[in-house]
Amino acid sequence: MKALISLGGWIDAFRPADGPPPQVLWPFMRWALKGSWPMLWLAGAVSCVTGSLEVISALILGWVIDAALESGPQAFFAEQRWLLASFVLFYMVLRPLSFGVAAATNSIIVGPNVMPLVLSRLHRWTLGQAVTFFDNDFAGRIAQKQMQAARAVTDVATEVINTVAFALASVVGSVIFLLAVDWRVALALGLWLVGYILLIRFFMPRIRVNSAARASARAMVSGQVVDTITNIKTVKLFAHAAFEDRVAIEAMEVFRDRSLEFGVISTWFRLSLMTLAGILPVLLIGGTLMLWQQGLATAGAIAAAGAVATRIAQMSGWVSFTLMSIYTSVGEVEDGMRTLSVPHTLADNAGAVDLPRVKGEITFDNVTFGYGHGRAGVKGIDLTVAAGEKLGIVGASGAGKSTLVALLLRLYDTEQGRVLIDGQDVRQTTQESLRRQIGMVTQETAMFNRSARDNIMYGRPDATDDEMQAAARAAEADQFIAAMADHNGRKGYDAFLGERGVKLSGGQRQRIALARAFLKDAPILVLDEATSALDSEVEASIQESLGRVMQGKTVLAIAHRLSTIAEMDRIVVLDQGRIVEQGSHEALLAQNGLYARYWNRQSGGFIGVDDDDLKGAAE
Repeated sequence: MKALISLGGWIDAFRPADGPPPQVLWPFMRWALKGSWPMLWLAGAVSCVTGSLEVISALILGWVIDAALESGPQAFFAEQRWLLASFVLFYMVLRPLSFGVAAATNSIIVGPNVMPLVLSRLHRWTLGQAVTFFDNDFAGRIAQKQMQAARAVTDVATEVINTVAFALASVVGSVIFLLAVDWRVALALGLWLVGYILLIRFFMPRIRVNSAARASARAMVSGQVVDTITNIKTVKLFAHAAFEDRVAIEAMEVFRDRSLEFGVISTWFRLSLMTLAGILPVLLIGGTLMLWQQGLATAGAIAAAGAVATRIAQMSGWVSFTLMSIYTSVGEVEDGMRTLSVPHTLADNAGAVDLPRVKGEITFDNVTFGYGHGRAGVKGIDLTVAAGEKLGIVGASGAGKSTLVALLLRLYDTEQGRVLIDGQDVRQTTQESLRRQIGMVTQETAMFNRSARDNIMYGRPDATDDEMQAAARAAEADQFIAAMADHNGRKGYDAFLGERGVKLSGGQRQRIALARAFLKDAPILVLDEATSALDSEVEASIQESLGRVMQGKTVLAIAHRLSTIAEMDRIVVLDQGRIVEQGSHEALLAQNGLYARYWNRQSGGFIGVDDDDLKGAAE
């Protein structure tokens, strides 16, 4: 058993890809399977040997029949001992052993390794896409495409080995055997093969196109259903179950239509195939009988030709259905390739270097960025944040606050100007090393459906358990975590939080996010409405912890609730993507400008509406 399992290590199932995935089918297949080719060729060779044994079995059958007729019933067993021994050895040892080796190469060496090899490469490439890639698609659809493409590539590889190589060896062996009987019988098989190939050439491209359309429609159904389930609370709160049902049904109707089209072409293919398969035994057996009648073939040759004809006729159906499956898989590979293999729009620049731990000076040097199509962004931002400075950022919704943070994290590239950390252009650093320097807590806190421990340790996976719990205590999260239990009986820090942290309140999610940022201990800390979901009592209780965590760090704090940033060293006010005011809280109040109007009108509420709306509210 261990020896067989060890065969599974003959392919490195998680070997990284060489370069980006091509956007042309067969180069994409080579990219996906690179590293497994030696084992694929080995498995194909074994399959060819196994396929050739099918012809040998028919040949041995013919020899036995001829020997029986020649020796007669009385002397057969005495005179044909070696032939009978060979017959038994072939069927009881050689043939089973060959099929066993073929099964091992496919089920142990190839099958379990090829799919994770392809899937890991597609997943790594997808992880490198810019956030816009994910913003423009369904999460469920992207996941479906990864699984679909990986499974389809695996199916193509294994089916070519299991069926195509096996069948080719059988057909070549059959032609050689029939040539030995009579060239005219071999010619009949050749003509039949031409008809078979023409049939395949006619139907397979149509099956491929229909398969790709069906796969795309199926992925859209998955994306729509996952989108609904992910937002199930919103669906129920707005009483839109019927609406979501209609949307899903519309996607399912498209999938059903594509499936019907695929079913029609498949039905015609199978009918044509079985008609053609029925012709072969008539040709080969009938032709051999005519030769036997003329004394040009033996009874054993008739039996062998019959066995070959029956086997090829059966195999033609098997091979054709497998080819249909292969072309179906090829269509699914193409469909997944179109979605997943698009180039990265935000990649590390050539020569990008790892950013070492920084002091934390941040410079926005004449930065301009828009999201396209006239959407808001920032325009001509010149701003330097000294290392260790605490900067508050204020502005109405759409003023450009979150855009500044996104540019700092290089989630987008500036259209004009530069963003620098300690004088280093962020475009000349690797994205991973840049983001390791920045801890961030947002209003929309992201939680994994993992344990509370795993979610906090995401800030620094190599932290000790004591460090993790200390961060939870600092964020006032330890008490509610200790009381947690999930449906599988896991408790405390081992309890799972549910998809996107659905089992927690907004305030609890933010406290875990704060603990994660505390544990990360990055030199730059971004707080984007980090305490907006906390009630006043809890917020007050963690202010001291926040103050300790911010010591020695460069802090960018975005807030609509101005009381949370009044103690910042400096406050920047954004309006329509530009800096219109900056200074301390007291200085800005003294200016009696936009910040002062926000402060005077807020009365503990939130900014985020247009100035005209504020005026209307004041009146």
